[in-house]
Amino acid sequence: MPDLQTICSTGIHGLDTILGRGLKRNRMYLLQGSPGAGKTTTALQYLLEGAARDEVVLYVTLSETKEELEEVARSHGWSLERIPLIDLSALENTSKATNTLYNPAEVELTQLSKLLMDRVHALKPDRLVLDSLSEMRLMSQSPLRYRRQILSFKQEFAKVGCTVLLLDDKNETEEENQVQSIVHGVITLTSAPMRYGVIRRYLTIQKLRGVRYREGNHDYVIETGGLRVFPRLVASEHLRAFTKELRSSGNRELDELIGGGLHTGTSNLLIGPAGSGKSTLASMFAHAACARGENVIYYAFDENSATLRQRAKEMGIDFEPHIKTGAMAVEQIDPANIAPGELAHNILTDVERRKTRVVVLDSLNGYVSAMPDEDFLTLHLHELLTYLGQQGVTTIMLMAQHGLIGQMGTPVDVSYLADTVILMRFFEALGSVKKAISVIKKRSGRHETTIRELLMTERGVVLGQPLREFEGVLSGIPKFKGSSDQMIEQ
Repeated sequence: MPDLQTICSTGIHGLDTILGRGLKRNRMYLLQGSPGAGKTTTALQYLLEGAARDEVVLYVTLSETKEELEEVARSHGWSLERIPLIDLSALENTSKATNTLYNPAEVELTQLSKLLMDRVHALKPDRLVLDSLSEMRLMSQSPLRYRRQILSFKQEFAKVGCTVLLLDDKNETEEENQVQSIVHGVITLTSAPMRYGVIRRYLTIQKLRGVRYREGNHDYVIETGGLRVFPRLVASEHLRAFTKELRSSGNRELDELIGGGLHTGTSNLLIGPAGSGKSTLASMFAHAACARGENVIYYAFDENSATLRQRAKEMGIDFEPHIKTGAMAVEQIDPANIAPGELAHNILTDVERRKTRVVVLDSLNGYVSAMPDEDFLTLHLHELLTYLGQQGVTTIMLMAQHGLIGQMGTPVDVSYLADTVILMRFFEALGSVKKAISVIKKRSGRHETTIRELLMTERGVVLGQPLREFEGVLSGIPKFKGSSDQMIEQ
Protein backbone atom coordinates (compact mmCIF):
# COMPACT_ATOMS: atom_id res chain seq x y z
CA MET A 1 0.00 0.00 0.00
CA PRO A 2 1.37 3.48 -0.86
CA ASP A 3 2.59 5.73 1.92
CA LEU A 4 -0.37 7.83 3.07
CA GLN A 5 1.79 10.95 3.24
CA THR A 6 2.93 10.81 -0.38
CA ILE A 7 1.44 13.29 -2.81
CA CYS A 8 -0.52 12.46 -5.94
CA SER A 9 0.01 15.12 -8.63
CA THR A 10 -3.11 16.04 -10.60
CA GLY A 11 -1.15 16.88 -13.75
CA ILE A 12 -3.13 20.12 -14.10
CA HIS A 13 -1.29 23.41 -14.49
CA GLY A 14 -1.77 25.50 -11.35
CA LEU A 15 -4.05 23.08 -9.49
CA ASP A 16 -1.24 21.36 -7.59
CA THR A 17 -0.11 24.77 -6.33
CA ILE A 18 -3.58 25.46 -4.93
CA LEU A 19 -3.79 22.00 -3.34
CA GLY A 20 -0.41 22.27 -1.64
CA ARG A 21 1.54 20.14 -4.18
CA GLY A 22 -1.31 17.74 -5.00
CA LEU A 23 -3.73 15.24 -3.48
CA LYS A 24 -2.87 12.93 -0.60
CA ARG A 25 -2.81 9.32 -1.72
CA ASN A 26 -5.31 6.69 -0.59
CA ARG A 27 -8.01 9.30 -0.07
CA MET A 28 -11.39 9.95 -1.70
CA TYR A 29 -12.19 13.35 -3.20
CA LEU A 30 -15.32 14.93 -4.67
CA LEU A 31 -15.07 16.94 -7.89
CA GLN A 32 -18.35 18.74 -8.48
CA GLY A 33 -19.58 21.32 -10.93
CA SER A 34 -22.28 22.24 -13.40
CA PRO A 35 -22.44 20.57 -16.85
CA GLY A 36 -19.72 21.97 -19.08
CA ALA A 37 -17.52 23.08 -16.17
CA GLY A 38 -14.78 20.58 -17.11
CA LYS A 39 -15.24 17.67 -14.68
CA THR A 40 -14.58 14.95 -17.24
CA THR A 41 -11.60 16.79 -18.69
CA THR A 42 -10.14 17.24 -15.20
CA ALA A 43 -10.64 13.55 -14.41
CA LEU A 44 -8.95 12.46 -17.64
CA GLN A 45 -5.97 14.73 -16.99
CA TYR A 46 -5.69 13.26 -13.50
CA LEU A 47 -5.58 9.70 -14.84
CA LEU A 48 -3.26 10.55 -17.74
CA GLU A 49 -0.80 12.00 -15.24
CA GLY A 50 -0.92 8.75 -13.31
CA ALA A 51 -0.40 6.69 -16.45
CA ALA A 52 2.58 8.87 -17.37
CA ARG A 53 4.06 7.98 -13.95
CA ASP A 54 3.50 4.25 -14.66
CA GLU A 55 0.69 3.99 -12.11
CA VAL A 56 -2.33 1.72 -12.55
CA VAL A 57 -5.40 3.83 -13.33
CA LEU A 58 -9.10 3.13 -13.91
CA TYR A 59 -12.03 5.17 -15.26
CA VAL A 60 -15.50 3.94 -14.22
CA THR A 61 -18.38 5.57 -16.08
CA LEU A 62 -22.07 5.34 -15.34
CA SER A 63 -23.21 8.29 -17.43
CA GLU A 64 -20.98 8.45 -20.52
CA THR A 65 -20.10 5.79 -23.04
CA LYS A 66 -16.58 4.79 -23.99
CA GLU A 67 -17.05 6.47 -27.37
CA GLU A 68 -18.04 9.76 -25.74
CA LEU A 69 -14.99 9.72 -23.49
CA GLU A 70 -12.70 8.95 -26.41
CA GLU A 71 -14.23 11.88 -28.28
CA VAL A 72 -13.42 14.20 -25.37
CA ALA A 73 -9.87 12.85 -25.32
CA ARG A 74 -9.40 13.35 -29.06
CA SER A 75 -10.51 16.98 -28.78
CA HIS A 76 -7.52 17.56 -26.49
CA GLY A 77 -5.09 15.44 -28.50
CA TRP A 78 -5.00 12.64 -25.93
CA SER A 79 -5.00 8.87 -26.26
CA LEU A 80 -6.81 6.69 -23.72
CA GLU A 81 -4.88 3.52 -24.59
CA ARG A 82 -3.33 3.36 -21.13
CA ILE A 83 -6.57 4.10 -19.27
CA PRO A 84 -8.85 1.06 -18.70
CA LEU A 85 -12.54 2.00 -18.94
CA ILE A 86 -15.48 0.27 -17.25
CA ASP A 87 -18.78 1.28 -18.82
CA LEU A 88 -21.62 0.45 -16.40
CA SER A 89 -24.25 2.48 -18.24
CA ALA A 90 -25.82 -0.72 -19.70
CA LEU A 91 -26.46 -2.31 -16.29
CA GLU A 92 -29.95 -0.87 -15.99
CA ASN A 93 -31.28 -2.75 -19.03
CA THR A 94 -29.84 -6.05 -17.76
CA SER A 95 -31.41 -5.74 -14.30
CA LYS A 96 -34.82 -4.80 -15.70
CA ALA A 97 -34.86 -7.86 -17.88
CA THR A 98 -34.01 -10.34 -15.11
CA ASN A 99 -35.63 -8.91 -11.97
CA THR A 100 -39.32 -9.42 -11.16
CA LEU A 101 -39.37 -9.71 -7.37
CA TYR A 102 -37.23 -6.93 -5.86
CA ASN A 103 -37.16 -3.20 -6.37
CA PRO A 104 -35.26 -2.71 -9.65
CA ALA A 105 -33.27 0.23 -8.24
CA GLU A 106 -32.00 -1.87 -5.29
CA VAL A 107 -30.96 -4.68 -7.63
CA GLU A 108 -29.19 -2.25 -9.96
CA LEU A 109 -27.24 -0.63 -7.12
CA THR A 110 -26.25 -4.00 -5.63
CA GLN A 111 -25.11 -5.37 -8.98
CA LEU A 112 -23.28 -2.17 -9.82
CA SER A 113 -21.41 -2.16 -6.51
CA LYS A 114 -20.40 -5.81 -6.81
CA LEU A 115 -19.26 -5.47 -10.41
CA LEU A 116 -17.26 -2.35 -9.60
CA MET A 117 -15.53 -3.72 -6.51
CA ASP A 118 -14.70 -7.03 -8.18
CA ARG A 119 -12.89 -5.13 -10.92
CA VAL A 120 -11.17 -2.77 -8.48
CA HIS A 121 -9.86 -5.64 -6.31
CA ALA A 122 -8.64 -7.45 -9.42
CA LEU A 123 -6.91 -4.42 -10.98
CA LYS A 124 -5.79 -2.67 -7.74
CA PRO A 125 -5.55 0.79 -9.33
CA ASP A 126 -3.47 3.59 -7.83
CA ARG A 127 -5.92 6.16 -9.22
CA LEU A 128 -9.63 5.76 -9.88
CA VAL A 129 -12.34 8.04 -11.28
CA LEU A 130 -16.04 7.33 -10.72
CA ASP A 131 -18.22 9.29 -13.16
CA SER A 132 -20.75 10.15 -11.93
CA LEU A 133 -22.59 10.01 -8.59
CA SER A 134 -25.80 11.33 -10.14
CA GLU A 135 -26.76 7.89 -11.42
CA MET A 136 -25.90 6.24 -8.11
CA ARG A 137 -27.98 8.81 -6.22
CA LEU A 138 -31.02 7.92 -8.33
CA MET A 139 -30.56 4.20 -7.78
CA SER A 140 -30.15 4.65 -4.00
CA GLN A 141 -33.58 6.32 -3.72
CA SER A 142 -32.93 7.46 -0.13
CA PRO A 143 -30.25 9.62 1.55
CA LEU A 144 -29.50 6.87 4.07
CA ARG A 145 -28.88 4.17 1.48
CA TYR A 146 -26.85 6.62 -0.62
CA ARG A 147 -24.62 7.54 2.33
CA ARG A 148 -24.08 3.91 3.28
CA GLN A 149 -23.09 3.09 -0.30
CA ILE A 150 -20.52 5.92 -0.42
CA LEU A 151 -19.13 4.83 2.96
CA SER A 152 -18.86 1.27 1.67
CA PHE A 153 -16.93 2.47 -1.38
CA LYS A 154 -14.62 4.54 0.83
CA GLN A 155 -13.75 1.54 2.98
CA GLU A 156 -13.18 -0.81 0.04
CA PHE A 157 -11.09 1.73 -1.89
CA ALA A 158 -8.95 2.29 1.21
CA LYS A 159 -8.22 -1.44 1.39
CA VAL A 160 -6.98 -1.38 -2.18
CA GLY A 161 -4.96 1.80 -1.57
CA CYS A 162 -6.20 3.92 -4.47
CA THR A 163 -6.79 7.66 -4.69
CA VAL A 164 -10.37 8.22 -5.84
CA LEU A 165 -11.99 11.14 -7.66
CA LEU A 166 -15.79 11.13 -7.49
CA LEU A 167 -17.51 13.26 -10.13
CA ASP A 168 -20.89 14.83 -9.46
CA ASP A 169 -23.13 17.64 -10.64
CA LYS A 170 -23.34 20.66 -8.37
CA ASN A 171 -26.70 20.47 -6.60
CA GLU A 172 -27.79 21.93 -3.26
CA THR A 173 -29.35 18.70 -1.97
CA GLU A 174 -29.18 16.62 1.18
CA GLU A 175 -27.45 13.83 -0.74
CA GLU A 176 -24.71 16.20 -1.86
CA ASN A 177 -24.04 17.26 1.70
CA GLN A 178 -23.85 13.61 2.69
CA VAL A 179 -20.98 13.02 0.28
CA GLN A 180 -19.13 16.20 1.27
CA SER A 181 -19.02 15.05 4.90
CA ILE A 182 -17.53 11.68 3.91
CA VAL A 183 -14.83 12.61 1.40
CA HIS A 184 -11.39 13.93 2.26
CA GLY A 185 -11.69 16.97 0.01
CA VAL A 186 -14.15 18.86 -2.18
CA ILE A 187 -13.18 20.67 -5.39
CA THR A 188 -15.88 22.81 -7.04
CA LEU A 189 -15.81 23.97 -10.65
CA THR A 190 -18.08 26.93 -11.39
CA SER A 191 -19.16 28.33 -14.75
CA ALA A 192 -20.48 31.89 -14.74
CA PRO A 193 -21.88 33.09 -18.09
CA MET A 194 -21.12 36.75 -18.76
CA ARG A 195 -23.41 39.13 -20.61
CA TYR A 196 -20.81 39.27 -23.36
CA GLY A 197 -17.71 37.24 -24.13
CA VAL A 198 -16.45 33.90 -22.91
CA ILE A 199 -17.87 32.02 -19.93
CA ARG A 200 -15.99 32.90 -16.75
CA ARG A 201 -14.84 29.76 -14.96
CA TYR A 202 -13.33 29.53 -11.51
CA LEU A 203 -12.27 26.73 -9.15
CA THR A 204 -12.74 26.62 -5.38
CA ILE A 205 -11.40 24.21 -2.76
CA GLN A 206 -14.27 23.91 -0.30
CA LYS A 207 -12.61 21.32 1.90
CA LEU A 208 -9.27 19.56 2.18
CA ARG A 209 -8.59 17.75 5.44
CA GLY A 210 -5.17 18.14 7.04
CA VAL A 211 -3.73 20.25 4.22
CA ARG A 212 -2.93 23.94 4.01
CA TYR A 213 -4.38 24.93 0.66
CA ARG A 214 -4.94 28.27 -1.09
CA GLU A 215 -8.44 29.52 -0.39
CA GLY A 216 -10.64 31.65 -2.63
CA ASN A 217 -11.75 31.51 -6.24
CA HIS A 218 -9.14 30.67 -8.86
CA ASP A 219 -9.80 31.38 -12.54
CA TYR A 220 -9.27 28.58 -15.02
CA VAL A 221 -9.72 28.00 -18.73
CA ILE A 222 -10.48 24.90 -20.79
CA GLU A 223 -8.34 24.81 -23.90
CA THR A 224 -6.89 22.21 -26.25
CA GLY A 225 -4.71 20.16 -23.95
CA GLY A 226 -6.98 20.39 -20.90
CA LEU A 227 -7.49 22.75 -17.98
CA ARG A 228 -5.15 25.56 -16.99
CA VAL A 229 -5.77 26.90 -13.50
CA PHE A 230 -4.47 30.29 -12.40
CA PRO A 231 -3.91 30.35 -8.63
CA ARG A 232 -5.13 33.50 -6.92
CA LEU A 233 -2.21 35.89 -6.54
CA VAL A 234 -0.97 36.31 -2.96
CA ALA A 235 1.55 39.17 -2.91
CA SER A 236 3.01 38.24 0.47
CA GLU A 237 4.44 35.05 -1.06
CA HIS A 238 6.66 37.05 -3.43
CA LEU A 239 8.84 39.34 -1.31
CA ARG A 240 12.00 40.70 -2.92
CA ALA A 241 14.54 43.30 -1.82
CA PHE A 242 15.28 46.15 -4.24
CA THR A 243 16.63 49.70 -4.23
CA LYS A 244 14.10 52.44 -4.90
CA GLU A 245 15.34 54.74 -7.66
CA LEU A 246 13.95 57.50 -9.87
CA ARG A 247 13.27 56.61 -13.49
CA SER A 248 13.11 59.37 -16.10
CA SER A 249 10.45 59.74 -18.78
CA GLY A 250 13.08 60.94 -21.24
CA ASN A 251 11.41 64.39 -21.28
CA ARG A 252 13.06 67.06 -19.10
CA GLU A 253 9.94 69.21 -18.71
CA LEU A 254 7.76 66.27 -17.71
CA ASP A 255 10.39 65.04 -15.25
CA GLU A 256 10.46 68.47 -13.63
CA LEU A 257 6.69 68.42 -13.18
CA ILE A 258 6.65 65.00 -11.49
CA GLY A 259 9.74 65.54 -9.35
CA GLY A 260 12.44 63.95 -11.47
CA GLY A 261 10.55 60.89 -12.71
CA LEU A 262 8.72 57.86 -11.34
CA HIS A 263 10.18 55.68 -8.61
CA THR A 264 10.77 51.97 -9.05
CA GLY A 265 8.35 49.80 -7.10
CA THR A 266 5.47 52.29 -7.42
CA SER A 267 2.08 52.26 -9.10
CA ASN A 268 1.25 55.32 -11.16
CA LEU A 269 -2.11 56.40 -12.57
CA LEU A 270 -2.53 58.58 -15.66
CA ILE A 271 -6.11 59.78 -15.70
CA GLY A 272 -8.06 61.99 -18.07
CA PRO A 273 -10.60 62.01 -20.91
CA ALA A 274 -10.06 60.15 -24.17
CA GLY A 275 -7.50 61.84 -26.39
CA SER A 276 -5.84 63.86 -23.64
CA GLY A 277 -2.42 62.20 -24.08
CA LYS A 278 -2.36 59.35 -21.54
CA SER A 279 -1.07 56.68 -23.92
CA THR A 280 1.59 59.03 -25.28
CA LEU A 281 2.96 59.73 -21.81
CA ALA A 282 2.90 56.02 -20.96
CA SER A 283 4.75 55.28 -24.20
CA MET A 284 7.41 57.84 -23.26
CA PHE A 285 8.11 56.12 -19.96
CA ALA A 286 8.16 52.70 -21.65
CA HIS A 287 10.52 53.87 -24.40
CA ALA A 288 12.88 55.55 -21.90
CA ALA A 289 13.00 52.33 -19.85
CA CYS A 290 13.96 50.30 -22.93
CA ALA A 291 16.66 52.82 -23.75
CA ARG A 292 18.10 52.22 -20.25
CA GLY A 293 18.24 48.49 -20.98
CA GLU A 294 15.16 47.54 -18.93
CA ASN A 295 12.49 45.10 -20.09
CA VAL A 296 8.99 46.51 -20.60
CA ILE A 297 5.59 44.96 -21.27
CA TYR A 298 2.72 47.05 -22.58
CA TYR A 299 -0.81 45.60 -22.26
CA ALA A 300 -3.13 47.29 -24.75
CA PHE A 301 -6.82 46.84 -23.94
CA ASP A 302 -8.33 49.63 -26.02
CA GLU A 303 -6.49 49.52 -29.36
CA ASN A 304 -4.54 47.02 -31.40
CA SER A 305 -0.80 46.84 -31.07
CA ALA A 306 -0.13 48.04 -34.63
CA THR A 307 -2.12 51.26 -34.04
CA LEU A 308 -0.35 51.81 -30.73
CA ARG A 309 3.10 51.45 -32.28
CA GLN A 310 2.25 53.66 -35.26
CA ARG A 311 0.78 56.43 -33.10
CA ALA A 312 3.83 56.37 -30.85
CA LYS A 313 6.12 56.57 -33.87
CA GLU A 314 4.30 59.68 -35.08
CA MET A 315 5.23 61.29 -31.75
CA GLY A 316 8.89 60.39 -32.20
CA ILE A 317 8.67 57.24 -30.04
CA ASP A 318 9.91 54.22 -32.01
CA PHE A 319 9.23 50.90 -30.32
CA GLU A 320 10.34 48.69 -33.22
CA PRO A 321 14.08 48.42 -32.39
CA HIS A 322 13.27 47.46 -28.79
CA ILE A 323 10.61 44.96 -29.89
CA LYS A 324 13.19 43.30 -32.15
CA THR A 325 15.70 42.97 -29.31
CA GLY A 326 13.01 41.60 -26.95
CA ALA A 327 13.26 44.46 -24.48
CA MET A 328 9.75 45.64 -25.41
CA ALA A 329 6.66 43.44 -25.62
CA VAL A 330 3.23 44.72 -26.65
CA GLU A 331 0.34 42.42 -25.75
CA GLN A 332 -3.09 43.12 -27.24
CA ILE A 333 -5.76 42.09 -24.71
CA ASP A 334 -9.43 41.42 -25.41
CA PRO A 335 -11.22 41.86 -22.05
CA ALA A 336 -14.11 39.70 -23.27
CA ASN A 337 -11.80 36.72 -23.79
CA ILE A 338 -9.53 36.69 -20.77
CA ALA A 339 -10.14 36.11 -17.07
CA PRO A 340 -8.60 38.52 -14.54
CA GLY A 341 -6.73 35.67 -12.89
CA GLU A 342 -5.23 34.64 -16.22
CA LEU A 343 -4.02 38.18 -16.89
CA ALA A 344 -2.47 38.45 -13.42
CA HIS A 345 -0.76 35.09 -13.99
CA ASN A 346 0.62 36.29 -17.34
CA ILE A 347 2.00 39.44 -15.73
CA LEU A 348 3.59 37.46 -12.88
CA THR A 349 5.14 35.02 -15.36
CA ASP A 350 6.51 37.83 -17.50
CA VAL A 351 8.03 39.63 -14.50
CA GLU A 352 9.70 36.47 -13.21
CA ARG A 353 10.93 35.09 -16.54
CA ARG A 354 11.86 38.27 -18.43
CA LYS A 355 12.78 40.33 -15.36
CA THR A 356 10.37 43.01 -16.57
CA ARG A 357 10.88 46.36 -14.86
CA VAL A 358 7.99 48.40 -16.33
CA VAL A 359 4.38 47.23 -16.78
CA VAL A 360 1.82 49.41 -18.59
CA LEU A 361 -1.92 48.71 -18.34
CA ASP A 362 -3.68 50.70 -21.07
CA SER A 363 -6.30 51.02 -19.84
CA LEU A 364 -8.06 50.08 -16.60
CA ASN A 365 -11.36 50.61 -18.41
CA GLY A 366 -10.68 47.26 -20.04
CA TYR A 367 -10.12 45.76 -16.59
CA VAL A 368 -13.49 47.14 -15.52
CA SER A 369 -15.12 45.39 -18.47
CA ALA A 370 -13.52 42.10 -17.46
CA MET A 371 -14.52 42.51 -13.79
CA PRO A 372 -17.94 44.18 -13.50
CA ASP A 373 -17.89 43.82 -9.70
CA GLU A 374 -16.15 46.95 -8.38
CA ASP A 375 -15.12 45.36 -5.07
CA PHE A 376 -13.52 42.47 -6.92
CA LEU A 377 -11.67 44.90 -9.20
CA THR A 378 -10.13 46.94 -6.38
CA LEU A 379 -9.13 43.86 -4.36
CA HIS A 380 -7.62 42.22 -7.42
CA LEU A 381 -5.71 45.36 -8.39
CA HIS A 382 -4.50 45.90 -4.83
CA GLU A 383 -2.96 42.43 -4.73
CA LEU A 384 -1.47 42.79 -8.23
CA LEU A 385 0.01 46.25 -7.55
CA THR A 386 1.39 45.11 -4.20
CA TYR A 387 3.12 42.19 -5.90
CA LEU A 388 4.58 44.40 -8.63
CA GLY A 389 5.72 46.96 -6.08
CA GLN A 390 7.51 44.27 -4.06
CA GLN A 391 9.36 43.22 -7.22
CA GLY A 392 10.62 46.77 -7.84
CA VAL A 393 8.45 47.09 -10.96
CA THR A 394 7.21 50.50 -12.06
CA THR A 395 3.53 50.10 -12.95
CA ILE A 396 1.78 52.64 -15.15
CA MET A 397 -2.01 52.48 -15.29
CA LEU A 398 -4.24 54.50 -17.57
CA MET A 399 -7.85 55.39 -16.80
CA ALA A 400 -10.17 57.15 -19.27
CA GLN A 401 -12.71 59.42 -17.63
CA HIS A 402 -16.26 59.89 -18.85
CA GLY A 403 -16.80 63.17 -20.66
CA LEU A 404 -14.53 65.64 -22.43
CA ILE A 405 -15.14 69.09 -20.93
CA GLY A 406 -16.48 70.00 -17.51
CA GLN A 407 -17.66 67.45 -14.99
CA MET A 408 -15.78 64.15 -15.24
CA GLY A 409 -16.50 60.65 -13.98
CA THR A 410 -14.71 57.33 -13.82
CA PRO A 411 -16.10 53.77 -14.03
CA VAL A 412 -14.35 52.97 -10.73
CA ASP A 413 -12.16 54.91 -8.32
CA VAL A 414 -8.69 53.38 -8.05
CA SER A 415 -6.79 56.60 -7.31
CA TYR A 416 -6.21 55.54 -3.70
CA LEU A 417 -4.30 52.48 -4.94
CA ALA A 418 -1.81 54.60 -6.90
CA ASP A 419 1.36 56.15 -5.48
CA THR A 420 1.28 58.86 -8.15
CA VAL A 421 -1.73 60.37 -9.92
CA ILE A 422 -1.15 62.49 -13.03
CA LEU A 423 -4.26 64.29 -14.25
CA MET A 424 -4.86 65.52 -17.80
CA ARG A 425 -7.65 67.83 -18.89
CA PHE A 426 -9.07 69.61 -21.91
CA PHE A 427 -9.86 73.28 -21.39
CA GLU A 428 -11.10 76.14 -23.50
CA ALA A 429 -8.89 79.23 -23.97
CA LEU A 430 -8.67 82.00 -26.58
CA GLY A 431 -11.01 80.20 -28.97
CA SER A 432 -9.03 76.94 -28.90
CA VAL A 433 -9.19 73.58 -27.15
CA LYS A 434 -6.09 73.15 -25.01
CA LYS A 435 -4.67 70.34 -22.88
CA ALA A 436 -3.44 70.67 -19.31
CA ILE A 437 -1.42 68.37 -17.09
CA SER A 438 -0.86 68.35 -13.34
CA VAL A 439 0.33 66.00 -10.61
CA ILE A 440 -2.44 65.51 -8.07
CA LYS A 441 -0.63 63.08 -5.80
CA LYS A 442 2.81 61.56 -5.30
CA ARG A 443 3.61 59.51 -2.22
CA SER A 444 7.28 58.90 -2.95
CA GLY A 445 8.92 62.32 -3.17
CA ARG A 446 8.31 65.89 -4.23
CA HIS A 447 6.40 67.15 -7.24
CA GLU A 448 5.21 70.45 -8.68
CA THR A 449 1.75 71.63 -7.68
CA THR A 450 1.38 73.72 -10.82
CA ILE A 451 -0.91 73.14 -13.79
CA ARG A 452 0.93 73.24 -17.12
CA GLU A 453 -0.23 73.29 -20.70
CA LEU A 454 0.43 70.04 -22.57
CA LEU A 455 1.09 70.00 -26.30
CA MET A 456 1.65 67.04 -28.64
CA THR A 457 3.95 67.87 -31.58
CA GLU A 458 5.98 66.01 -34.17
CA ARG A 459 9.01 66.85 -32.00
CA GLY A 460 7.36 65.11 -29.09
CA VAL A 461 5.62 66.25 -25.93
CA VAL A 462 6.05 69.88 -24.91
CA LEU A 463 5.04 71.35 -21.54
CA GLY A 464 4.43 75.04 -21.11
CA GLN A 465 5.01 77.29 -18.14
CA PRO A 466 2.62 77.07 -15.19
CA LEU A 467 -0.83 78.50 -16.07
CA ARG A 468 -0.70 81.07 -13.30
CA GLU A 469 -3.09 83.49 -15.01
CA PHE A 470 -5.88 80.92 -15.19
CA GLU A 471 -8.46 79.84 -12.66
CA GLY A 472 -10.66 76.78 -13.07
CA VAL A 473 -8.52 74.93 -15.63
CA LEU A 474 -9.37 71.55 -14.10
CA SER A 475 -13.07 72.33 -14.42
CA GLY A 476 -12.64 72.64 -18.20
CA ILE A 477 -14.03 76.21 -18.32
CA PRO A 478 -11.30 78.44 -16.87
CA LYS A 479 -11.21 82.18 -16.38
CA PHE A 480 -8.23 83.81 -18.12
CA LYS A 481 -6.64 86.73 -16.32
CA GLY A 482 -3.42 87.09 -18.25
CA SER A 483 -2.13 87.66 -21.79
CA SER A 484 -2.06 85.32 -24.76
CA ASP A 485 1.74 85.17 -24.86
CA GLN A 486 1.62 82.77 -21.92
CA MET A 487 0.17 80.05 -24.15
CA ILE A 488 2.41 77.76 -26.19
CA GLU A 489 2.69 78.65 -29.86
CA GLN A 490 1.22 75.88 -31.97
